[in-house]
Amino acid sequence: AANYDPKLIRQQLVKLLDSIGGISDVLAHGNRVAIKTNLTGGTSAAPLPGISEIESYLTHPEIVGAMVELLRDAGAKDVFVVEAVYEKESWPHYGYEEMAKKLGVTLVDLNYAEPYKDFAKTSPGTNPFIYEDFTFNPILNEIDAFVSISKMKCHNVLGVTHTMKNLVGLVPYRFYTLNANDKYRSGFHGQAAEMKKRLPSVVMDLNRARPVNLSIIDGILTTEGGEGPWITALTPIKPGIMLAGKNPVATDAVATAAMGFDPTSDYPDEPFVNGYNHLNMAAQLGLGTNKLDEIKVVGASVNEVKVQFKPSY
Repeated sequence: AANYDPKLIRQQLVKLLDSIGGISDVLAHGNRVAIKTNLTGGTSAAPLPGISEIESYLTHPEIVGAMVELLRDAGAKDVFVVEAVYEKESWPHYGYEEMAKKLGVTLVDLNYAEPYKDFAKTSPGTNPFIYEDFTFNPILNEIDAFVSISKMKCHNVLGVTHTMKNLVGLVPYRFYTLNANDKYRSGFHGQAAEMKKRLPSVVMDLNRARPVNLSIIDGILTTEGGEGPWITALTPIKPGIMLAGKNPVATDAVATAAMGFDPTSDYPDEPFVNGYNHLNMAAQLGLGTNKLDEIKVVGASVNEVKVQFKPSY
């Protein structure tokens, strides 16, 4: 898809999901669904010159809105769009409030327990890497299906940020800081010396605590060189693609390959120049495969859509 024209997005999203067998199986366990978007950084992060945030480093609401409609068509009764936003203004500022009103969707700010009385302590299961449990809004435990819609980007620590890394935004940052004045999840990153192993380990714990049932990646318009405008080398890029899959490891691996990188490479090779490859860790845990020869790619081939990204140094 060359742009975010609503008709084009819906048409291509239908084609994309049909090619992986539709989404009725995603709703096989019930009809309450949450969509995790990526609104990292907040409105105080200045956009890149001449291009909006949703066309450069945030998930575009047009894709989320089209996904809401398709979920409803498939039988979803309650659909929630969830994110631990940096401030309430993020919802209207990036077009999500308008989308939610139009489609009758509930926006849930995961920084707070509402509409519940309190947060839920949620475990990643046996043998977690870092966290025995996470502080989740209970909605994350009560939904029947979980969709992660991310932007296709590089990441300064994790190399790439797709639908698995998107789960970092599930928890309120205020509970995960190293210092009282930190305005981001510095506890997830840890001290500088441990960051390259700690952050990918936290991503694994999050994905085991709240598994992703459907992964969708917005690579229509995005950026290279990093994950947000706080990375000075960030520049716009136009891959013109969307990807989808029912296993987040495989989906993120194919997206990584479409960015011109080997999804099985590891620190310090590109794009994993500052941290270990969480896709390798996920494969070792049995969460899915990141080996392209073990993944069935339908639609366009990886080589047909490949656009070489600059990694984040």
